[in-house]
Amino acid sequence: MENSFLLILIFFLNLIIFFKFQKLSSFFKVLDKPDKKLKKHKNPVSLIGGFIILINLYLIFFLIKLLNLNNIIFEGNFSNIILILGSTFFVIGFLDDLKNLSPNIKLFLIIISIFFVTFFFPEIKLENIKISFLKNHYSFGNFSFIFILLSFALLANALNMFDGINLQLICFTLFIFVIFILKGFLPIFFILLSISLIFLGLLNYQNKVFIGDGGCYLISSIIGSTFIYQYKTFDNFLFGDQIFIILLIPSIDMFRLFLVRIIKKKHPFKGDLNHLHHIIDGFIKNKNLTILITLSLCIFPTFLMFLKLETYIILFLSLIIYLSLILFLEFKKKNYKGSE
Repeated sequence: MENSFLLILIFFLNLIIFFKFQKLSSFFKVLDKPDKKLKKHKNPVSLIGGFIILINLYLIFFLIKLLNLNNIIFEGNFSNIILILGSTFFVIGFLDDLKNLSPNIKLFLIIISIFFVTFFFPEIKLENIKISFLKNHYSFGNFSFIFILLSFALLANALNMFDGINLQLICFTLFIFVIFILKGFLPIFFILLSISLIFLGLLNYQNKVFIGDGGCYLISSIIGSTFIYQYKTFDNFLFGDQIFIILLIPSIDMFRLFLVRIIKKKHPFKGDLNHLHHIIDGFIKNKNLTILITLSLCIFPTFLMFLKLETYIILFLSLIIYLSLILFLEFKKKNYKGSE
């Protein structure tokens, strides 16, 4: 009964936000203005998408505690971890949205926030990791903090880089939430959070709101913390290699961008228009089809994983498809320029 009440309450709250969004946007007046370089949208767009996710996150936690539904939420300090890390990540991203922080400052602030959370909540650290096709657990020992630091920093940047076309990151996030729900990892919590993302996706598709860097970083903190929590809490946990498979396409696209930027003597975290979705959209000139192709690429490795294919086969097939697509599109792009 309480679960149904909670679902209805969150649904109607987001329904109100959806229909009253114009007034909400006018009140906050935080806009992403086009610059004809990296930001090619035609008109200024509200940047409060991440803030709406954060408000929903706090409200969900508050209502769950108020209704004493602690069995559908994170145990121990993990609720505090998600709220604190999510809030600090959001603030860092939101400051970047407003002030266009340098890559080094953003990276420094992310490292400080992760250090702060792991210092006060050491349970977020992973002492060991299990790979599905290996028998033994592998201990991180004294490198546990470094692993967590790299994991969160890279995940935040991978998802931020993946957010370049309306709906793309929201759909990918919903896909990961569906995995959590199907696996039984706090399904009610992620259904509630998905409701806010669905309404936000409708606004995002209509080009009324962006989730911004603040929203991207916030989402990365929720997903990253949940991957750690499920590994420590549930018997049917996702193995380390399975988590990598779920995040495979955004991850390898990030590493490709890092490599290309370093070769060109640019900062690896400096933005450009060479992402996977930019390359695809530059060729087919259709954003809806671009999203469909990109998300299909992202879902494909996980689909193979649930078919119980070996990890090395999934990695091989996914890398071949990804690299073949990139090389083909880059080849067509050069030929097109050469013919002009």
